[in-house]
Amino acid sequence: MDIETIAKALKELGHPTRLMIYKSVVRAGYQGIAVGGLQEKLAIPGSTLSHHVSGLVSAGLISQRREGRTLFCTAEYDTLQTVIGFLQDECCADEQTPTV
Repeated sequence: MDIETIAKALKELGHPTRLMIYKSVVRAGYQGIAVGGLQEKLAIPGSTLSHHVSGLVSAGLISQRREGRTLFCTAEYDTLQTVIGFLQDECCADEQTPTV
């Protein structure tokens, strides 16, 4: 994943409401959570929720699927792992080894 994509994902997660939404979607697991359930759980107006969900979708952090009239949000765990890995892979990369 390129740095622009990682930056977009981190930008989307940098907003408190989107972070709450994303955390709830991640907690729901692989089956996802219905948008109506998410709205009820977080007490967010539908239009606000829709706005924030679209940002998370555009960053590749969540996907949506329709089952009948119900729209579900599911976390894209591979993207989450990629973003976390991007940060972890650089840990201590420039650290100098002390000479004895």
